[in-house]
Amino acid sequence: MFVRDCMTPDPIYGHPDMAVTEAQDLMLSKGIRHLPIVIDKTNLVGLVTRTSLRSALPSDVSRFSRFEVSYTLSKIKVHSVMVKDVVTIEPGTPIEAAAHVMATKKIGTLPVVLEDKLVGIISDSDLFSTMTSLLGANNPGIRVTVQQPDQSGVIARLTSVIAEAGGYLSVCVGYYSKVNPEDWVSLCKVQNIEENRLVEVINGIEDTTILDIRQFQEKE
Repeated sequence: MFVRDCMTPDPIYGHPDMAVTEAQDLMLSKGIRHLPIVIDKTNLVGLVTRTSLRSALPSDVSRFSRFEVSYTLSKIKVHSVMVKDVVTIEPGTPIEAAAHVMATKKIGTLPVVLEDKLVGIISDSDLFSTMTSLLGANNPGIRVTVQQPDQSGVIARLTSVIAEAGGYLSVCVGYYSKVNPEDWVSLCKVQNIEENRLVEVINGIEDTTILDIRQFQEKE
């Protein structure tokens, strides 16, 4: 899965000379937290966030009336408050690389550019949606979490015995165990098999432990 598969294409954008109040109204009406700022419709030059908008306010707004605050903001242009050193990503980047960039840099969004042209935007909300999809949040079946040694062939043995027993794997993802870093944990969603039969075939695999098993129904 790549950034292009999860991003919002052709995102809403603003321009550097729009008033801060205009940017605020646009973000509020569209329900967005980040507004790319472009020139010539596609050339990215900055990014407006809720944090950068707050920086445009007087340090002590309590001394001003609502009218005075609105008037002050209407005179400030976006180019004065936008983030200019914007971290971007390309549409062909693997989704996990985008997540790593956002986590390490502690940012909530990445404008997506191709040949310096804005083509999309991806946010932490998009990543959460992707995660729920990868974990099969809407896939019914038996949800089973299995711990095995981190060795070659162990996942193949797990998936093979499930398939040989007639089970259908709709989801299979893995991660290292925090308790035992030398072990690998696989989370699977399995259909077309009874729970007791699934337990039986998994328990038949050497050095394999079922950590959790439960029925999982499709969320409405």
